[in-house]
Amino acid sequence: MSKNTFHLISLGCAKNTVDSDSMAQLLLRDGYHSMDDPSKAAVLIVNTCGFIGPAKEESYRVLDELAKSKRNGQVLIAAGCLTQRYGMEVAQKVPGLDGILGTRRWMDIVGVVRAARKGESSSTDSGLRPEPIYHLTEAPTVGSDEKDTLRVSVAGASAYIKVADGCRRPCAFCAIPLIKGTAVSRPLEAIIHEARTLRDAGVRELVLIAQDTTDYGHDLGLRDGLAILLEQLTEAVPDMDWIRVMYAYPGYVTDRLIEVMSTRRQVLPYLDMPLQHAHPKTLYRMKRPSNMDWVYKTLGKMRAAVRDLAIRTTFIVGYPGETDEEFQSLYDFVKEIRFDRVGAFQFSFEPGTTSAPLGDPVPASVKQERYERLMELQQNISLQVNQSYVGKTLDVLVEGFDNGISIGRSYRDAPEIDGMVLIEGQAKVGEIVPVRISGAMAYDLTGVLVEPNLIKL
Repeated sequence: MSKNTFHLISLGCAKNTVDSDSMAQLLLRDGYHSMDDPSKAAVLIVNTCGFIGPAKEESYRVLDELAKSKRNGQVLIAAGCLTQRYGMEVAQKVPGLDGILGTRRWMDIVGVVRAARKGESSSTDSGLRPEPIYHLTEAPTVGSDEKDTLRVSVAGASAYIKVADGCRRPCAFCAIPLIKGTAVSRPLEAIIHEARTLRDAGVRELVLIAQDTTDYGHDLGLRDGLAILLEQLTEAVPDMDWIRVMYAYPGYVTDRLIEVMSTRRQVLPYLDMPLQHAHPKTLYRMKRPSNMDWVYKTLGKMRAAVRDLAIRTTFIVGYPGETDEEFQSLYDFVKEIRFDRVGAFQFSFEPGTTSAPLGDPVPASVKQERYERLMELQQNISLQVNQSYVGKTLDVLVEGFDNGISIGRSYRDAPEIDGMVLIEGQAKVGEIVPVRISGAMAYDLTGVLVEPNLIKL
């Protein structure tokens, strides 16, 4: 086991992945080397997720497994959302932790690793230390003190860029403000520099992420900050093929943003806008925008202005107080609007949130039944929408090849969460190629390469 090696596990969302990759950059810069095998690494790091119950359980499970298998001389550090939210409680539940690092000081990973290694236990059996290094700073520092670290995560020809962190929205069910603090935007020039760096490295798709991308620039004094960012990005990297926007907040999709999406070729006609529900009373209890007239008007405006627009959204079923009538309104809304993509979650009770006093009164069986009904409806809608693409030609970003089939994504498919396009034959990985769609499934499409893009074997 080499002393200057680390193994890093990233759990949760793409925003967490960016933090993980940023920490890895700092460790590599300090002379460390990444190891795929945890048993051969001197430093074990888990960037945890603590957003909802199942994610918290997964984080504890991974930490516990590593702690129990930890060898003499190894140190284990828990970072991320779980530790930021629960602090030393994590150390109490996972004996064997050597360091605790929160979300707001990810840039201090090297110092925490050094401190933890200086305090390595001399035990040859359990590898325990009496007290882990505890490094949880309250003040959010996104946008400063980043030590020239790229706030990106690259996966093949696609890359996530984190444009902001934290959130100032009052959503009653959400623990993100407790974990991340208020919204802090990154400077425009830093994001543009990263886009150019990624372009020069061969990246074909930029995915802009934040807890709320439509709030970008508010703390910088910008009005319509996301639209301004997209305008400047498209001018700074005119040869970047795709720019995708995730996590828009209802009520903040402005006319200027719609215009940018409709007129800037590189900005994909795709928007992820989590609506969470469709009944005004449920939305009011959620402390979410409850003006459904705005939703209908804006969706209609977007579809009229942005050609071939694909809309993804997310809903919560079983929120405290959700009646049969309220759920039926959500069901009818999804049936009427016919979204391209829908994600659904059953309400997860989270202590400390403003919804906590409401408890968790909707029975688990009712949550499950509503979840299944909603997803069955959306599955049929998704299939019908996908079938409408049969016979059309879509540009596809090729990401892999296996068993005679190339695998990629169209503009309609965000990385990891949406569908795929399965292509007969072999196309060059990392290229964007035209594909004639020949078949449709509920979530994925099949197609054939338009000549001359087929690689001759």
